[in-house]
Amino acid sequence: MKPMLPVLTSTLPKGEQWIYETKFDGFRAILTLSEDEMLLTSRNGKDLFASFPEIKQWLVSQKAKLAPFLPLQLDGELCSLSSPYKSDFEKMQSRGRLKTKASITIASEKAPCHFCAFDLLMLKGERKLAAEYQERKHALSQLFQKLGWPLAPDPSSPLLIQYVSNTPDADTLFESIRLADGEGIVAKHLTSKWEEGSRTKRWLKYKNYKHAIFYIKGYDEKNSYFQAAVRKEGHLFPVGVFSHGFSSEEKETLIAVIKENTIQKTGSFYQAKEGVLAELQFLSFFSGQLREPSFVRFCFQPEELEGTWEAFQLALAPLHKEAVITHPLKPLWESPLVTKSQYISYLIEAAPFLLPFLRSRALTVIRYPHGIMGELFYQKNVPDYAPDFVTSHEADGINYIVCNDLSTLVWLGNQTAIEFHIPFQTIYTNSPAEVVFDLDPPSRNEFPLAIKAAREIHRITESFGLRAFPKLSGGKGIQIYLPLTEGEFTYEETRVFTSFVAAYLIQKYPESFTIERLKKNRGKKLYVDYIQHGEGKTIICPYSLRGRENAPAAAPLWWDEIESEAYPEQITINQMRQRLSGGTCPFADYFDVKQDSLFRKILDSIQEEV
Repeated sequence: MKPMLPVLTSTLPKGEQWIYETKFDGFRAILTLSEDEMLLTSRNGKDLFASFPEIKQWLVSQKAKLAPFLPLQLDGELCSLSSPYKSDFEKMQSRGRLKTKASITIASEKAPCHFCAFDLLMLKGERKLAAEYQERKHALSQLFQKLGWPLAPDPSSPLLIQYVSNTPDADTLFESIRLADGEGIVAKHLTSKWEEGSRTKRWLKYKNYKHAIFYIKGYDEKNSYFQAAVRKEGHLFPVGVFSHGFSSEEKETLIAVIKENTIQKTGSFYQAKEGVLAELQFLSFFSGQLREPSFVRFCFQPEELEGTWEAFQLALAPLHKEAVITHPLKPLWESPLVTKSQYISYLIEAAPFLLPFLRSRALTVIRYPHGIMGELFYQKNVPDYAPDFVTSHEADGINYIVCNDLSTLVWLGNQTAIEFHIPFQTIYTNSPAEVVFDLDPPSRNEFPLAIKAAREIHRITESFGLRAFPKLSGGKGIQIYLPLTEGEFTYEETRVFTSFVAAYLIQKYPESFTIERLKKNRGKKLYVDYIQHGEGKTIICPYSLRGRENAPAAAPLWWDEIESEAYPEQITINQMRQRLSGGTCPFADYFDVKQDSLFRKILDSIQEEV
């Protein structure tokens, strides 16, 4: 059965006869259920249960509930939901490429997909195609209510078939989609019928296109493609090709300009001198290529940042309109030179890794209004001039900033907040979400002592069966994290463990380690700071930069790096960007680690010995 398809529009239709739904970036599918068979077919007739067995398994568990409504047929989108407004295109592509049963099983168990239903084609064997959209939609909503299935997409729900709601308020819906970096909206006419295999103007898709300025690096005469690029680290960095959006006159003029200014011709590709800039619209940036790019206009008077990697990153970021960048060329570090725009670009790249550690934590930032060359100050309270999207939390007479989203992170970056310090618990409890050992040598010259202590703690935690995660402090030491479930332990209980480990280190290496609080009494020994792990205390957030020369980062490490002889003493902003660009990180599965029951047994054992 071929699905009904919407027509792309550049202007959303308005009026009482139109209603609006979220458009998800997944695999269009039709779900057909009867007493003796289940089918989930793609728009090309492919069986999708083979690649997404979790949907079928969940439907089997719902068999008794479904029985009164069969035969049943739903139209919808197979999604890897990252929010109620977005399906992760990259994850869907990865799932679709899996071939072996073992890899498909692992993926389906680790990150199950959802089928988001937006239309009802058959109910109790009665075909609904000729009914008006509003009637079909109401019947679909009633069905989901009777089944007890979700009435809105929810990525955290274990119920894998979910309802796509609609709204008459296109503007509010689109803003939610834009901030979630979703694909767009589908506008549907209330009286539209479901027409098999038809692409109809009664359904219109309005996509969440982004806009940026690019250099046009060259032209491929064979394919009629133009190559787009941005300036990155002094060179033009290709980001994709495009061929649509031009008038015939604009396209002919551009080809002529490129050929007249060709510096090198390789096969059918003309590489032009740097100079021509154009605004393009595009859906996203995936696997090093612009998705659905098209020409908008030539740009003859670009602003300072346009055509740069930093401006491109800002264009990609789904930000509140008030999250603007001022004085983008202000230097924040001198060696290496890092401007405010480059720093904010780093924050955007690091956000998928950084934000989970900032989320729901009372934040203390260190701001450098004139760069690290000038004076600094600490800030906890939300200033009066903060935009409405910045959330806060009242505690101990302080209205703390809480950084839960990308817009707040970028706003803080624009305020020249360089260091992000967080407590060990979220705003919801007074109990720790992790145990952290702070290994603080007397100077960078004694950094090998931090390596020695980290290796010993690694051996201890491994012997207990615990997962520990190391990171550079960005200063002169190392910090070791053990993730826990917040609310399961008190600080008094975690201190039993930290003091036990500290005592073991000092007993084994009295010449190397100490728990002496006074610096003057430590000599050249490394301070094992287990007291710092307590309520009201803070620590530098993973991935935060530091207000020090060379722009060092509080960089997560692999244990192999610490165990090797070529261990890193410092990782700077540029090195950190290279590490993140690979898409993997030593702390990537940090929040998935579950070791509370094991930690409880270890605590009980330590207390029994004491």
